[in-house]
Amino acid sequence: MEFVRISAGERKRERVLRQRFANFWGTASGEPRATYDAFISASPLTHDVVVWAIHESNVRGWWVRPQRAEPGRAILFLHGGGYIQGSAKAYRGFVSQIASRARIPALVIDYPLAPEATVPAVPEAAVAAWRWLVAQGFDRIAIVGDSAGGGLTLVTLAELVKKPHGAAPVAGVVFSPWVDLAFTGASMKDPAVADPLIGYDYLQDCARKYLGAADSHDPLASPLFGDLRGLPPLLIQVGTDERLLDDAKQYADRARQARVSVELEIFEGMHHVFQLDLAHLESSRVALDRATRFIRNACDGR
Repeated sequence: MEFVRISAGERKRERVLRQRFANFWGTASGEPRATYDAFISASPLTHDVVVWAIHESNVRGWWVRPQRAEPGRAILFLHGGGYIQGSAKAYRGFVSQIASRARIPALVIDYPLAPEATVPAVPEAAVAAWRWLVAQGFDRIAIVGDSAGGGLTLVTLAELVKKPHGAAPVAGVVFSPWVDLAFTGASMKDPAVADPLIGYDYLQDCARKYLGAADSHDPLASPLFGDLRGLPPLLIQVGTDERLLDDAKQYADRARQARVSVELEIFEGMHHVFQLDLAHLESSRVALDRATRFIRNACDGR
């Protein structure tokens, strides 16, 4: 585990950003999914990528391709939103920041959202996207996700270990992953944790809608309780000011017990999926640089 400290200047920038969050969510109106997409879309699209929509029979989303993309490599990105919101289109800017830094094209998919869809429809959609990438000829693929998409990333990796579909994944990178829909982590209700973006009640509502008839300990919903043996190298990044802090810690511990190569980076004073705020925070840029270096090294076999 590495604890990443921040400067006094970064603390000030974080305070200003939190006030912006409060202003945005305090004045937001309209359909919740559209509001969430507007919030996520604030991550800027890089100038050196080309994006286009993918509309296949079983895969829908956006392809984000940097101009200097290297052959044979790809990223499958699974977005957050508590399984009830989020879209590939809204995440294009954030994904472009990853694809551009890594010089690796990325597919960010639209998977079915709850409550319209529940377990296991979402993992099935992620595996279908994996199959699509393999069918396109990619053989060095990393899976990346944030929040619920981080949990889905770890579910998908475990499913691919059990039932391989072509090339094996080279790495998994997750930002503030939601891995425990049974809420066993102490940080979920710890009054000392000041999470400015997501709360315990919100996550409970998301879990009820996503689980449907499934048990909260089902590994297809909560990868913390699955078989972690055989997973590829993992990088987990999380902030100290998060309800999901213990999700990240617990999963890293279980991965180590399963002899998985895992790196856990905890960023001091950072909020949920702070990597999205690279236009405002040095920590966001540092975290994405570390994450893309991890992906490139995995693709290179290092």
